[in-house]
Amino acid sequence: MSLTAQQWLGRIRDLELPGKVRIMNVCGGHERAITMAGLRGALPANIELIPGPGCPVCVCPEEDVYQAMQLALHEDIILAAFGDMLRVPVNLPKRAVRSLEQARAAGADIRAVASPTEAMGLARDNPKRPVVFFAAGFETTTAPVAAMLAEGVPDNLSVLLSGRLTWPAVAMLLASEDAGFQALIAPGHVSTVMGAEEWEFVVRDYGIPAAVAGFTPVSLLAAMYSTLRQVREGRRFLDNCYPEVVHAGGNRSAQRCLAETLDVVDANWRGVGVIPASGFALKPRLAAHNARELYPSYEDPARKHSGEMPAGCDCSRVVLGKIYPNECKLYGLACTPRSPIGPCMVSDEGACRIWWAGGVRERKAPAVA
Repeated sequence: MSLTAQQWLGRIRDLELPGKVRIMNVCGGHERAITMAGLRGALPANIELIPGPGCPVCVCPEEDVYQAMQLALHEDIILAAFGDMLRVPVNLPKRAVRSLEQARAAGADIRAVASPTEAMGLARDNPKRPVVFFAAGFETTTAPVAAMLAEGVPDNLSVLLSGRLTWPAVAMLLASEDAGFQALIAPGHVSTVMGAEEWEFVVRDYGIPAAVAGFTPVSLLAAMYSTLRQVREGRRFLDNCYPEVVHAGGNRSAQRCLAETLDVVDANWRGVGVIPASGFALKPRLAAHNARELYPSYEDPARKHSGEMPAGCDCSRVVLGKIYPNECKLYGLACTPRSPIGPCMVSDEGACRIWWAGGVRERKAPAVA
């Protein structure tokens, strides 16, 4: 018989833990579910849930957003982008065009889309105009882009790809001197595509308990209980607490499309820096549909400010799980969803935006290490 959320909470509260346990949840969707369900307040005080680098909008490098803006402003193209990307600010003077939304207000033809299918439709409906699809996202978003490329796209459609793999960022944190967490909740949707096995390294190489979770309180609490019980009993294994969706080996068709159309490359993460083998790039045979090849003059290497955010913005530390969103100096003051300073306040998967939507309005001083 399946347990209810209340029953899982009861089991968690009954565990006698050796001390404080910090659990990192990687996925922005997990963070939204945790916050909206009030799970942090329901857990014992010695269990901390740390939001991690699970927001693709937050880590999309500034130079990619800037290139998309310049393309839209200076070429007679239609630029298609996922809706959240339109409000991501670039670190420029206030009077300059600082986002795709502002570029659209300045006259650029920028369209918000929800899927690669919509970008394809734009290209087919406008055969005489180039359409550039600015596609940012993790494996779950990049796989449909790869499928679109594998199936074949109109001649006038190109892709400005800013795709990232999730696990290398977690591996980077675990390899650091202070990872800051003792257990991991792995992302369910990514595991659906790539397979839960992708997270075996967390247990094998670092001895950290890990569990794949879905997006309901029941699945999340089951995953938390699994990792906490592992901590208490000294056992370490990868648990799949989302078996109705996540299967051994993942989605082979999606993986095949990724392998056929994209290469894995070193990639820059905004606020983090370059992480080896953490990005996707179109294969050379798809150069005719690669916006980076078609419009190289709009690349600006000077915009690669590794680790730099706008003055006072702590988004990079939020993304890495070093501070909570409301410990940022700008949270709720200069930076709100209506006027975001950093990318974490833009997306529905950004921890700052999620906390604000969940009713957290007060800043607090960061904890002293």
